[in-house]
Amino acid sequence: MALQYYDLVLGAIFVSLLVGALVGAYTAVSILVATVVACTVAVGMIGHALFVRGPVDALEDLSEEVDAVGPIEFAD
Repeated sequence: MALQYYDLVLGAIFVSLLVGALVGAYTAVSILVATVVACTVAVGMIGHALFVRGPVDALEDLSEEVDAVGPIEFAD
């Protein structure tokens, strides 16, 4: 089992929040400032994972997903 990009992103989010908590607890930086900075880093990682390296490569990938599900019929 090899590590995938999204596994590394999840680990990096955890590490950034942990580092923020440790910096806030053991340095002169307030816990509020350390937590806000750590959360901003985590949000940046999430944004990169969603919008820069999204889970699909092209629009054709999305159409294959829709074709696999099939049409949806709504009852009146």
